[in-house]
Amino acid sequence: MTAEIHQSIQRAASVLQALGESETGLLRASDIGRSIGLGPSTTARLLTTLEELGYVRKEPEGQLYAVGSAIFALASQGLNHNPVHRESRAAAQELAHKIGLSVNVGVQDGASVMYLCHFEGALAPKSHTMVGMRQPLHASALGKCLLLGMTQPERIALLGENLPRYTANTITTHARLTEALKVSEARGICIEDQELALGRVCVAAPIRNAVGHVIAAISISGRLTVMRERDTDALGEEAIEAADRISVGLGMISAIPS
Repeated sequence: MTAEIHQSIQRAASVLQALGESETGLLRASDIGRSIGLGPSTTARLLTTLEELGYVRKEPEGQLYAVGSAIFALASQGLNHNPVHRESRAAAQELAHKIGLSVNVGVQDGASVMYLCHFEGALAPKSHTMVGMRQPLHASALGKCLLLGMTQPERIALLGENLPRYTANTITTHARLTEALKVSEARGICIEDQELALGRVCVAAPIRNAVGHVIAAISISGRLTVMRERDTDALGEEAIEAADRISVGLGMISAIPS
């Protein structure tokens, strides 16, 4: 029985993941079944149960399914329970309004950085939210901040020997990554200059907990043409100030020895 329950939960999670990864957010039952390797009857039973629980919804017209309202409520509750999200939300929103650029807050999730907050300034409008999205640690400014407290052997164990390349600017060796992080630690900010996507530049600062450990990061990002017109040092100071405000809210009240 335990194995059956475990399998049912795993299948239900696969259904939700398939819907979440859909380009349109809508899928037919047959498409869901094919994507997760289940037969029509099993897929139909899963969708019926998930629909009853509110985790999926069926479009009034047609046979299309989408993520249900219960998922949105659960995600909202999870964010509100997260202390980093609670402490950083107001600071990130105010910073985005002040400078007109995108401001994001992220935390480590395995070998990735996951976005907890995302706010847009007037110069960086988007048609989607970054909350919940993941980016590689080594190729993003937020991710580099999260790597600052690790040794090179710890980073190799976490990320593997080979670092994936996304653009010509991506750091792909641990030796170069270590050198870049040394410079970043001295400056107090991490820079991402078209390392993950061409045309995008990002500046980030680490957020620390009560004992000084890096547990999150806050970033300022925008299009290359917009960011080139700004003073990187000035943007870095804005990020550092916001990160310090959040860190104090998380309990950091004394200086951290270098």
